[in-house]
Amino acid sequence: MAKKKLVLKQEEEHDSVTTQVRRADFPPHFVFGVSTSSYQIEGGVDEGGRGKSIWDVFSHTEGKIVDGSNADVSVDHYHRYKEDIDLIAELGFKAYRFSISWPRIFPDGLGTKVNEEGIAFYNNVIDSLLEKGIEPFVTLYHWDLPLHLHDSIGGWLNKQIVDYFAIFADACFAHFGDRVKNWTTINEPLHIAVGGYDTGRSAPGRSHNPSVETYLAAHHMILAHSAAVSIYQNKYKEKQGGQIGLVVDCEWAEANSDKIEDQCAAQRRVEFQLGWFLHPLYFGDYPKTMRERLGDRLPEFTDEDKELILNGPMDFVGLNQYTSRLVFHAEDSGEEGHFEKSQQVAKMVEWEDGEMIGEKAASDWLYIVPWGMRKVLKYISDTYNNPPIYIMENGMDDEENENVPLQEVLDDKRRVAFYKGYIAEVAQAIKDGVDVRGYCAWSLLDNFEWSHGYTKRFGLVYVDFKKGLTRHPKSSAIWFKDFLKDSQE
Repeated sequence: MAKKKLVLKQEEEHDSVTTQVRRADFPPHFVFGVSTSSYQIEGGVDEGGRGKSIWDVFSHTEGKIVDGSNADVSVDHYHRYKEDIDLIAELGFKAYRFSISWPRIFPDGLGTKVNEEGIAFYNNVIDSLLEKGIEPFVTLYHWDLPLHLHDSIGGWLNKQIVDYFAIFADACFAHFGDRVKNWTTINEPLHIAVGGYDTGRSAPGRSHNPSVETYLAAHHMILAHSAAVSIYQNKYKEKQGGQIGLVVDCEWAEANSDKIEDQCAAQRRVEFQLGWFLHPLYFGDYPKTMRERLGDRLPEFTDEDKELILNGPMDFVGLNQYTSRLVFHAEDSGEEGHFEKSQQVAKMVEWEDGEMIGEKAASDWLYIVPWGMRKVLKYISDTYNNPPIYIMENGMDDEENENVPLQEVLDDKRRVAFYKGYIAEVAQAIKDGVDVRGYCAWSLLDNFEWSHGYTKRFGLVYVDFKKGLTRHPKSSAIWFKDFLKDSQE
């Protein structure tokens, strides 16, 4: 019980702060924004010269998406981006984090001929944002790999992908970098590697050889990220004056007891998530814990690789953080997939007395645990010499239920409480000395939630999928509007 009491005591210390969190609790230049991704919101999959992505095929494969849906139209942001940008401005956000669809820029991914219609679309989005005083935060890759690259060379399993990604990144910097000052390379490489090449729950849906392919795909993503960073730092940064980082995700792992083996399991769990990608970028190799458990399944970095990843350091860490788990050491975790099993960590959501770690949201994986946010931020600060951090995603979902009246759905009190709690912990992390510089809520709109289709709603703004995709701000959107107005009071 000692472990639980310590954690809950820390939580109770900030209860009053949580209920009173204000914009004024953050530095004046701290930026608040909202996030989306191209495949989840754009639609227009056959318009504007866009090529097919691996998610187009995956979402049209029977049995892959819970409700049998796809994102061919999604919320039609491709045609309604001005309306959505007006919403962002009306709510008072000063940043919009979105991603560029690689197959909209290079339909076959090869980089031989840029698609001018794709360039024009993102120019329009960027210009519309700047007209409203909203800062674009652009992610180069949020999972929608051009299908041709997967079919022709094996996608992330082939080291050639590094060169193709570099060409794509270079084109984006050249066309948009005069106005975009905040770049991230790849969103959640962990999820891409595990979901795409281990469990097969995400595109391209492979689970053929997870003990090899999972780590090979991740390895090439690290190199692709580093190649893009090198191009930006050496070719564009001095002239354009921007910054570039990587977006990692972490489910905080809290040891379930004071036992040394459980403490080590918690540390190991976090290293398998954050360390998998940040250790190479800061220290030149994977964490020792991963090397010990994975052996030669974990690729080696050549001297040339190390020169690439260490000589062009990124400017900040992007973090996606939603939830936390209690963990303990277990020889057999009972989890699915090579990546999870190799950690020898079991996860749970109940303390010893049966009390839950936090209230469950709609998704099975998402429990509301605000104090985990602060712990992840502190861990990154302590482990990687206090780099600047931008929180790129944080939010919770509700279950889609057509039988609930619209007004009831819009009054999302639980989401309001979620944001109050998590944002308060970000404020506390800053007081702890963590260099957090921005926060983006996930998501602006209800959208296509990957393998869950339209069964989960993360949006601050409700989208009526049955009636013309009309947008309706929820109570959480109004709360943010009031919160952001607070800065002058």
